[in-house]
Amino acid sequence: MPEPRYMGGQAVLEGVMMRGANTWAIAVRTPDGEINVDVREAPGWGDKYRNVPILRGVMGLAESLGLGYRALTWSANQQVPEDDRISEKALGWAVLPAAIFFSAVFIVIPAFAGKGFSHWFHGSFPITEGIVRLALFIAYLLLVGQLKEIRRVFQYHGAEHKAIAAYENDVELTPEAAQQFSTAHVRCGTNFLLTVMVVAVFVYSFIPRPNLWFVIASRIVLMPVIAGLSYEVIRYAAKNLRRPWVRVFIRPGLWLQQLTTREPDLTQLEVAIASLRAVLTADQTAEVDARVGRRVPAVAPAV
Repeated sequence: MPEPRYMGGQAVLEGVMMRGANTWAIAVRTPDGEINVDVREAPGWGDKYRNVPILRGVMGLAESLGLGYRALTWSANQQVPEDDRISEKALGWAVLPAAIFFSAVFIVIPAFAGKGFSHWFHGSFPITEGIVRLALFIAYLLLVGQLKEIRRVFQYHGAEHKAIAAYENDVELTPEAAQQFSTAHVRCGTNFLLTVMVVAVFVYSFIPRPNLWFVIASRIVLMPVIAGLSYEVIRYAAKNLRRPWVRVFIRPGLWLQQLTTREPDLTQLEVAIASLRAVLTADQTAEVDARVGRRVPAVAPAV
C-alpha cells in the first residue's frame, strides 16, 4: 500500500502557501480585502529520493526552503503597488546578510558556550551547546513575536495548521469547521527545528573537538546529516501517533509551537482554505493530465 501523501504548508505575509503532490499554491489577502491565489507546478526533484532515508529529508528540506522563499516574495509583492514590487533575486541579496548573521549566531555562540562549560563539567560540551542554542531560539521567538506584523504571520501559521487538520480529518473545508482544530501540528517546522537541536546533541557527542575552529566547521558540514536524521524522526512520529510514548516524545515540540502560532480569525482561515482548495484542485488536474499524457504547464493559471 502506498504511503499517504502528507499536505505541507507555510505561513507567508497575509497568507498561506500549501504544497501538494504535484503543485503548490499561495493565497493572500490583499490590502483591498480580496484573496489572490497563485498556483504553480512543484519542482518535484526532492521526490526522486523519497525512498532513500536521510537523503530524502535533506533534498525535501532544500526544496521546501526554495518554495518558501518564492512564496514569501510573491506574498510580499501582493501588499504593495505594482511599481514597488521587487524580484526574487533582489530580495535574496537583501535577506542574505541577515541569514548569514543568524546562522553564525546559532553556531558560534553555542560553540563558545560549550567550550567554556566543558572545563567545569567533563563531557558537557554538546549538552551545554544544545541548551544555549535552544535558549537563543526561544529568546528570538519571544522577541519577534512582539512585532505586530510577525504576530499576524503567526496567526496565518495557526490557520495553515487548522486547515490541514481539517483536510486530514476529512471534515468540511470551511473556516468554521477548521476552527475547531488545534494550531499545533506534529509535522510543523517548529517541531522539526526542535528535533534538529536534540538530534544535534546526540550527533555532536561523537565528533572530536581538537579546537574551536574544528568544532564550528564540523557543525556547518554536519547540518545536512542532522537535518536528514531529524526528518526521519519526524516522519516516524507522524506515522506512529497512536503509540503513547510517541505522543509523549512530541509534546515539547507541540508546546514550542505556542510561540510560533496564534489563534487565527475566520478571515485568515478563509485564506488558508483557499490555498488548500487551490492546490487540491490543481493536483487532481495534474493527475488527470498525467494519465491522458498531456503536459502540465509550468505555471498553472491563478485561481
